[in-house]
Amino acid sequence: MGPEATRGAGNPAATGEERFSLTTARRADAVVLTLSGELDHDTAGPLREALERHVGQGARRILVDFGPLRFCDSTGLNVLLHARLAAQEAGGRIELAALRPPVARMFEITGAQAVFQVYAGVEEALADERPA
Repeated sequence: MGPEATRGAGNPAATGEERFSLTTARRADAVVLTLSGELDHDTAGPLREALERHVGQGARRILVDFGPLRFCDSTGLNVLLHARLAAQEAGGRIELAALRPPVARMFEITGAQAVFQVYAGVEEALADERPA
């Protein structure tokens, strides 16, 4: 599967910049979703749809790359938590990589970091070959 992009989510306001984009790629045994911009109430739809689609198609391992993501609010966190449960029920897993400090802090404060496998980066995650 080649990279697939979802762009332009949210209202770009006066700057003309896209608030959120999501790129999907198949790497090793994982579907990698790379998030960039801001993940919030207005932009969470494409992530929710992508996670539901990949879990529904039987993906055993979904890796969410937060590297380019600047911001994530509780809506984004909630989308990930719900998708994690759905993936787990389907025999798969959702993992996180490259959490920037402000995003990592939210995961720590809420305790959500404890329920996800979190990696420093995508390459480290892909090198971990533990079974789903």
